[in-house]
Order: sequence, then C-alpha cells, then structure tokens
Amino acid sequence: MDLYLVRHAIAEPRDAERWPDDASRPLTENGAKLFRAAARGLRSLGIEVETVFASSYARAWQTAEILHAEARWPSPTECQALEPGTPALRALAAVDGRGMASLALVGHEPQLSMIASLVLTGSPETASLELKKGGVVYLRADDALAPAAGTLRWSASPKMLRRLGRGTSTSD
Repeated sequence: MDLYLVRHAIAEPRDAERWPDDASRPLTENGAKLFRAAARGLRSLGIEVETVFASSYARAWQTAEILHAEARWPSPTECQALEPGTPALRALAAVDGRGMASLALVGHEPQLSMIASLVLTGSPETASLELKKGGVVYLRADDALAPAAGTLRWSASPKMLRRLGRGTSTSD
C-alpha cells in the first residue's frame, strides 16, 4: 500500500476575532496559489491515489480540494480522526486502507509526522520528520497500514513539488 501524508498549505494566522473556531481558519490566497502549483507537481509525477481522507478543518479540506482539482486525486472524504489532537494510532486505525493500493491523508502537524513515525518505527515519537506546510511524505507498507509496517520512499517540500509542476496546467 502507498500512503501519502499531505500537510495543509499555508493558512491564515490564528485570529480569535476573525475565526473564533480555529477549525474555520482558511488557507491564505497565496497559500492556495502556491499549493495549486505543488499539486500540479504531484500530477507530473503520475501519482494516483484511490482515496483521500482529510481533516474537516477548513485549511486541510481546501488543500484536499486543490489536490482533487490539480492533481486529479479523488474528492476528499471527511475523517475526524485527522483533526488536531487525535493520537496517531487512533488516526491510523480510523483510515484503515485494507484492500486499497494507495491513499492520501490530508491533515495537520504534528499528527502527520507522528503517523509517519508510527508506520515506520512502531512509535509515534521515534522518527523525526520535517513536513512543511504543503509538503508530502510518501510511505509504502508491505500489507495493511500498521505500526512498523512501512518504509519511507520520499519526502518532498512544497518548493520541490512546485518546481516539478512548472509547465503543467489544469487543462493538461
């Protein structure tokens, strides 16, 4: 199974007056623009996924919708276990991908790095990864998603993905 962990793109700064509920805090206009280019970079790599699970928080959901529009990944499915504060093991169990060849999780830090660590080492705190906003980590598990069942294939910053996406447009 191929697992893609996607951190939401650049969001508006926390502001309790504008967004009393942090879950409604959106991407910035520039963050969405930059991530559209990064998503085209994913498409240029020929990456296809069967399912996209996303946090319901606005910034993660918007990121997943951009993946749908630009990378041509499936429309996102809401997954509350990908919301901030959910333990990595619980999130991993909630997105059981048995029978799937590939899936993507769109969410937040530090949870995504903890999921990666859990899949790689069996512990959510053993491996230390830097996952920038709009970045992607690609893991491969031999069978089902489970602790210590995976291998790190690559990690890409949004800047790397944007470079890959140069010259790729939505109409390609």
